[in-house]
Amino acid sequence: MSEKFSATLRIGDLNDYIAPSQGCVVSLKGLKATSNKPDKSEQKPEKGVSVTDPKHTEPVKISLKDCLACSGCITSAETVMLEKQSLDEFLSNIEKRKTVIVSLSPQSRASLAVHFGLSPLQVFKKLTTFLKSLGVKAVYDTSCSRDLSLIESCNEFMTRYKQSYSSDDGKCKSSLPMISSACPGWICYAEKTLGSYILPYISSVKSPQQTMGAIVKHQICQKMCIRPDEVYHVTIMPCYDKKLEAARDDFMFEEEPQGLQITEVDSVLTSGEVLDLIQSKSVDFKALEESPLDNLLTNVNEEGHLYGVHGSSGGYAETIFRYTAKNVFGKEIEGPLDFKIIKNSDFREVCLEVEGKIVLKFALCYGFRNLQNIVRKIKIGKCDYQFIEVMACPSGCLNGGGQIKRKPEQSPKDFIQSLETTYMENVLEADPFENPFIKSLYNEWLDQPGSEKAKKQMHTVYHPLVKSITAQLQNW
Repeated sequence: MSEKFSATLRIGDLNDYIAPSQGCVVSLKGLKATSNKPDKSEQKPEKGVSVTDPKHTEPVKISLKDCLACSGCITSAETVMLEKQSLDEFLSNIEKRKTVIVSLSPQSRASLAVHFGLSPLQVFKKLTTFLKSLGVKAVYDTSCSRDLSLIESCNEFMTRYKQSYSSDDGKCKSSLPMISSACPGWICYAEKTLGSYILPYISSVKSPQQTMGAIVKHQICQKMCIRPDEVYHVTIMPCYDKKLEAARDDFMFEEEPQGLQITEVDSVLTSGEVLDLIQSKSVDFKALEESPLDNLLTNVNEEGHLYGVHGSSGGYAETIFRYTAKNVFGKEIEGPLDFKIIKNSDFREVCLEVEGKIVLKFALCYGFRNLQNIVRKIKIGKCDYQFIEVMACPSGCLNGGGQIKRKPEQSPKDFIQSLETTYMENVLEADPFENPFIKSLYNEWLDQPGSEKAKKQMHTVYHPLVKSITAQLQNW
């Protein structure tokens, strides 16, 4: 199971090598413990650094909120770390007759579709059949909550943009670039490694996962006339780091008048774990009937077609670019955006020219190798992008550590291409601002984009790691 987890991050020399560590790197008092080069049979302590005798160390208990996203615990304490984020816990809550609601990400849908040789819509309908046969109440689509995240992101960018270019000197460096916040691996790295100098640039908008969590635990519970603590909300995601995101204290709220602490997302299952569940039940997935979709929180039109934005990692750069071009410069952009490859396929940019002058410059930055260069430029004040869509995984979310693995005969490049093609197969492109359910959410609950109610429910804050808690490590 360890090979499915997210990339090991190396602070000394960041790269995109994906492999698990051999043990948790966080010591009891946040001190660095290192070791010599191991021989073939065992690992020994490094010269010059004493490692505490394990016989005299105190047992340490950690939670998901303590995690550095280094993947080291996956081999040393997996059951402790993820006991509330597992298939067993999911099935246990179904047996307890809780109201179980599942929210499916489009990336996981694509992963299952490629594996089974089906369309995303077929996978969605068959998975609905399968999950409801287990006792799940409803299966929703995070493409819907993503539209809400995109609308709030557009509004936040416009606020930052106006603030930046309304100053006397033409630009206020404290507001831009705005950096996307949907990737928990990136957020974890920014909080615990980069510190306070980078956090103000990160968008405060919640990810689609947590936006869905807020909608389910507030609005859907109210519509179903049930208490939030009676609902067990599960998301299916392409990334194990989403488990860490769901466990953040920031994504809990107090239910009145009981004073209960409610978690927006109770558990996260990956695409690979869902495949494990299907196989454990000895189900012929391709032979399952196709159930009608729960259209309350699903991007499906009256003709039964799925719809959503272009962009397999959320479409943040594309959506905000089009919105700003139209609302600031009066430019309606038809057709696909012209993203140009800069250094590699994981680093691309798109520009808008008005009267021969570049007025908008956005970037896609995937993988920590590219991210390191962007962070360095921001730190020295030489980043000329106004918005950066950041994802920790090379190739973005479709290549998340929780996705179903490719078959041996497939090359990595061909596999990613098949996921990209399948992702938008028979999925209609649609403007998030025209989503009827999102419109109703604003009318009934959030007022308008950027309102105080929207900020309370759809936005979050970030916390730089206190240096005394854990030292920076040369190798995570």
